[in-house]
Amino acid sequence: MYKNTSLEPKMANLPYFLDTTLNVDNRWVKLSTLIPWSDVEEIYALNFTSQKGPKAISARAAFGSLIIQVKLSLTDEETVETIAENPYMQYFIGLERYEQKAPFDSSMMTHFRKRFNAQGIKDIDELLHSATREKSDVSDDDSDDDQPPSNKGSIIVDASCVPADIHYPTDLGLLNKAREKTEDIIDILWRNRSNVDEKVKPRTYREIGRKSFLSIVLQKRASKKKRRQALEKQLNSVRRNLSSINELKKYADLSLLKSNLYRDLLVIDTLYQQQQYMYDNNVKSVNDRIVSIHQPHVRPIVRGKAGAHTEFGAKISISVVDGWSFLDTINFDAYNEGSELISQIEQYKDRFGYYPESAHADKIYRNKVNRAYCKKHGIRISGPCLGRPPKDLKLRKEQKEIQRQDEAVRNTVEGCFGVAKRRYKLDRIFTKIKGSSKSLIALIFMVMNLEKAMAFIAVVYFSIINTFRRIIRQVQGSSQVILFKTLIIQ
Repeated sequence: MYKNTSLEPKMANLPYFLDTTLNVDNRWVKLSTLIPWSDVEEIYALNFTSQKGPKAISARAAFGSLIIQVKLSLTDEETVETIAENPYMQYFIGLERYEQKAPFDSSMMTHFRKRFNAQGIKDIDELLHSATREKSDVSDDDSDDDQPPSNKGSIIVDASCVPADIHYPTDLGLLNKAREKTEDIIDILWRNRSNVDEKVKPRTYREIGRKSFLSIVLQKRASKKKRRQALEKQLNSVRRNLSSINELKKYADLSLLKSNLYRDLLVIDTLYQQQQYMYDNNVKSVNDRIVSIHQPHVRPIVRGKAGAHTEFGAKISISVVDGWSFLDTINFDAYNEGSELISQIEQYKDRFGYYPESAHADKIYRNKVNRAYCKKHGIRISGPCLGRPPKDLKLRKEQKEIQRQDEAVRNTVEGCFGVAKRRYKLDRIFTKIKGSSKSLIALIFMVMNLEKAMAFIAVVYFSIINTFRRIIRQVQGSSQVILFKTLIIQ
C-alpha cells in the first residue's frame, strides 16, 4: 500500500527541526576544528586601522564564507543563499544560532577576497600544515644533535597557467573595443562641456569604423593585406579619438567619467602605443603586452600544449610534499619556472629542517645551475644523467627503471593540477581584479589541503582505534592463557 505524502508540511512544525543539536560528525563541524581561527583573526584585523565606523563582519564569517564558496564552486549570490539555508554552514562561519535571513549581502564577498590577500592565505595554509604535522605520531628526531640532519623525503615541482575569463584577444578586436570605448568617452565629455557655444562635435566616424571591423571579422579567411589595412583604419580611429579627448579635457573634467571608464582610458592609451609600435615595425610581440582592456594585468603565457599553445592568465608554480600542495609563486608575467627550483627547495628546508632526498621535475628544471645546486646539497634530481649512458647493460637497465619510477612520482603533481582545474574550477578564474584573482587561486589550493588534512586525521583516528583494539585483544589473550595455566595446575 502506498500513502500519499506530497502535502506540504505546516510551517508550525518547521522550528522543531531547527532546535535540534548539530551532528558532530558533520563535515563542516569537523572542518571548523582544523582551521586556526585565531591566526585568521590576526591577519583579518590588519585591514582595519581606524576605530571609527560600523562594526565589521567577523573574520570567521569572512574567511569561512570564502572556503564554502571555493569548496562548493558557487557564485557570490549562491554562496550567501546556501549559507542562509544550512545551519551547519552558519555554525562553520561562527554564528551562535540558526538565522533564516542571510548573514550579509553577496557584494561583501568581493571585499572578503580583498581583505585576505594571497600571502595571508598562504600563511594560513602553512599554519594548517604545521598543525597537521604535529598530530603525526612519527618522530624524526636525530640521536646526535651535533650532526646536521640528513636529507629526507622528496619534493615534486611543476608549473601551470590559470586562464582568466577574457575574450580571446586579437589585435583587431582590441582596437575595435578601444575605438568604441573612446567614442563613449567623447559622448560623455561633449554633453558636459563648459563651452556650450561650440556646436561642432568632434567627428568619430563610428559607422565607418564598425563596418571596417565587420568586413574582416565576418570573412572566413581574410588575407594578410586586408587585415593590415583594417588595422590601419582602427589605429587611425583610436588616434583621432584620443586627440579629441585631449581637446575636450580643456572644457570638461575627466572626473566626470566613472572610475572604471577612466581606468579604461589610461589602458587604451598604452594599448594604442603598443599596437602602433607593432604595426610600424611589423612585429607580433611587445613587452608587457595588453590583451584585455578590462583586465590589463593579464599577459599571454606561451605553454606549448596541444590544446592551447598560448594561454592568458596567471602562471603558478607549486611544490607537492606527501600530497600537500604548496603554492610557491603566482605571477601574471611570464617567467622561466626552472629558476624557481632553488627557492622551492630552500622553502622545503625551512619547513622541515632538512633538504629533500630527491627532487622530481620535468626537463625545463634540469639546467646546469639546478644540477650543480642539487649535487652540492646531496639531492638527487629526476631525469637522465648527463653524458653517455653506461656500457654495463645491467646498470643501464637500473637507470631506466629509476627514470620510469621518477616519472610515475611526477603524476602526483599533475593530479593536483587536474583536481584543482576540474573540481575547483581553476581552469577559469572569473574574478576581475588582480589581487582578488591571486587570493582565489591561493584559496583553491588551501581548500585542497584542507581535504588532505581531514583525510589524514581520519587515518590517524582509525589507526589509534585499531591500536587500542589490538592492545585489548592482547590483554584478553594473555589473561585467558593465565587462566588456562591456573586450571591445569589445579
